[in-house]
Amino acid sequence: MLKPFKLKQFEIQQDRCAMKIGTDSVLLGAWTSLQNNPNSILDIGAGTGILSLMMAQRSAAVPIDIGIIDALEIDESAFEQCVDNFENAPWSDRLYCYHASLEEFVDEIEDTYDLIISNPPFYSEDYKTENSQRDLARFSDALPFEQLLKSVSKLLSENGSFSVIIPYNKEDKFISLASESNLFPNRILHVKGNPDSEFKRSLLEFSFFESKPEIKDLIIETARHQYTEDYIQLTKDFYLKM
Repeated sequence: MLKPFKLKQFEIQQDRCAMKIGTDSVLLGAWTSLQNNPNSILDIGAGTGILSLMMAQRSAAVPIDIGIIDALEIDESAFEQCVDNFENAPWSDRLYCYHASLEEFVDEIEDTYDLIISNPPFYSEDYKTENSQRDLARFSDALPFEQLLKSVSKLLSENGSFSVIIPYNKEDKFISLASESNLFPNRILHVKGNPDSEFKRSLLEFSFFESKPEIKDLIIETARHQYTEDYIQLTKDFYLKM
């Protein structure tokens, strides 16, 4: 049996989830801004529930009155695991997971959220594997960027923000699609594994307000397991050995 993924204030079971916890989720959960004191949070495509749990930990550490953190997961096995992880967390009373597609959720929910966060599937290669559950979690046709952005524009409160992580080479296309839904980038973080590698990920924060975005770069390692000070400062509240 796969061992739980242990962080400083909670642990996550992930044996029933197609996509295991990786650097992307931890980066997004640590980088996403809570400066606007969001009263409600939605995690789209929750998987194990790690982003929701990170939001719960961070908001509990500062005087933010968050009523509830909702998560949305379409895959049944991942949904069940997410619910279990929520129930075993210190903040279980504030966490709730819906088993539905994003399309269904948008049609049923009348409320809006002050913060929406998502680590969406983004492998759009032409091939598929024999594992349909893993394909659902990995491939962007399960949740096209267009659908994600249109849904976010309906679910986001007037002064809310949307935080997402995508491949670096999809950034321009994603920003262009977002503008069609009146969502504009306010903060951008470009991430590379080491000083000599190419940028691999873009973390983007959107709102309905157009501004010149704050753009920064992050390098994770200088050598194998030799983490940069910026990366340590960003993730130290979560990783056990940081």
